[in-house]
Amino acid sequence: QVQLVESGGGLVQAGGSLRLSCAASGRTFRTYAMAWFRQAPGKEREFVAGIGWSGRDISVVNSVKGRFTISRDNAKNTVYLQMNNVKPEDTAVYYCAADSRQFQIVVGPGGAYDYWGQGTQVTVSS
Repeated sequence: QVQLVESGGGLVQAGGSLRLSCAASGRTFRTYAMAWFRQAPGKEREFVAGIGWSGRDISVVNSVKGRFTISRDNAKNTVYLQMNNVKPEDTAVYYCAADSRQFQIVVGPGGAYDYWGQGTQVTVSS
């Protein structure tokens, strides 16, 4: 069983920056592809960014491309989402997810994300 804990959310002004963190339990974290999703009020959960087990394969949704960066530090069992030039439409609860299949290279919304964190709220003001 994998436990994920997100942190770093909060209130930020449009154009500002924020870094989200996802701390994972267990040594098997290093073998899991990871991803960030978000869910805005009244909307369905949306894939934001994913990163393969090695950290070399990355995918980012078009709406945040060039603004958000996903990375991981396996030594710290942590995945990050660096959010730059945030916009009001980025307001959402951001969730960290882990693909329980080991050594996945391809990342994206179709991954087998069996583990989820509780989410961290990001609110962007105009």
